[in-house]
Amino acid sequence: MLSDVMEDYLKAVYALEREHGPPVKTSAIADYLDVTPPTVTSMVEKLEERGLLAREKYKGVELTPEGETVALEVLRHHRLLEAFLADHLDYSFDEVHDEADALEHHISEEFERRLARKLDDPTVDPHGDPIPGADLEPPEHPETAALADHEAGDRVVVAQVDDRNSEELRYLRDAGIEPGTELAVREHAPIGLFVVDVDGDDVHLPDRVAAAIRVRAVDAPAGEVTRP
Repeated sequence: MLSDVMEDYLKAVYALEREHGPPVKTSAIADYLDVTPPTVTSMVEKLEERGLLAREKYKGVELTPEGETVALEVLRHHRLLEAFLADHLDYSFDEVHDEADALEHHISEEFERRLARKLDDPTVDPHGDPIPGADLEPPEHPETAALADHEAGDRVVVAQVDDRNSEELRYLRDAGIEPGTELAVREHAPIGLFVVDVDGDDVHLPDRVAAAIRVRAVDAPAGEVTRP
């Protein structure tokens, strides 16, 4: 049996591999999980001993096939729970992440199967992130671009939003921006603000928020995007 913390580390490595590619530096894991580098080193050694991580000295770590399977199972639990909380318990998309984090390690495989069936086997969670299938194969990630990479005049549809900052998610919720929202880019102001039109209202987004929103072109089918 793996501890909750071990599973959290494997999930973090999976996310960092998706974002930057392997190997993943231990300093990046420390930043992602907000822990100290020595703490990461100790846990990496334990996970390596269990055959869940492979480590290359001075370069970093990457998931073994067994470690990836564990990470995908935890992600599947997490994202199914987020979908259930949003669809059936009226949680907003800025509230589901922390609740799912607390529950993801503690549901049975039978509960997972029933949950997926209740939700009609959704493919994405409330943030637009793909949900791994029951086969625990890595899910396909639609090609998207950062909102911040677009220019004035572009019209786009929000595909994904970063789920790790609840304050930023609340800001987006209040602005009416979520996966599926159509935006028109107004301007990229020199003071570090990105201005978009949402249903006729101008919304000002800090650059860091605009960089964390993934979008596709309005005329591109879901799962495709024209990169600027």
